Amino acid sequence: MTIDEIQRWVLGRLPDGWFAEPPEIEADDDEILIVGALADADLAEDTGSGGIQAARAARVQRFREESRDLRMRIARDAERRFGRKVAWGIMIGGERKLFTTLSIPVMTRLRLSERQVLDTLVQAGVARSRSEALAWCVRLVGRHEAEWISELREALVRVNELRRRGPA
Repeated sequence: MTIDEIQRWVLGRLPDGWFAEPPEIEADDDEILIVGALADADLAEDTGSGGIQAARAARVQRFREESRDLRMRIARDAERRFGRKVAWGIMIGGERKLFTTLSIPVMTRLRLSERQVLDTLVQAGVARSRSEALAWCVRLVGRHEAEWISELREALVRVNELRRRGPA
């Protein structure tokens, strides 16, 4: 299944009015992540930042509780259809809050110099473990090379289309 097919299926299953705008839907071979935006809390102008944060947290909690049964049903159906776990999250007030996500162990064959980089990040307190340090490195590359990675993903979509069509 392509990401477009997954996105169309998910959008077709979500109830109208759940989110303030169409959700972000991402997927890899293991997981589908659905992150929807909630309308921000409508508070008086003189509300302090603590009050705003409390209202946002309450709104997220309310959404999470009220939507739990249907989110679980959609997730079960998607897992059967696509063979991937489903994770959910919310955007509110510019902050992204994930409810559930997978943490997939990855086989790595790192050489000493590469392990030393991870160990330095752990010793410096940037990460608690080599695994967390590796995740930190991946996020850093993703942030700084986002345009290049996006172009690479687009190229892979085209390659997959050509493979699916086969020779003429």
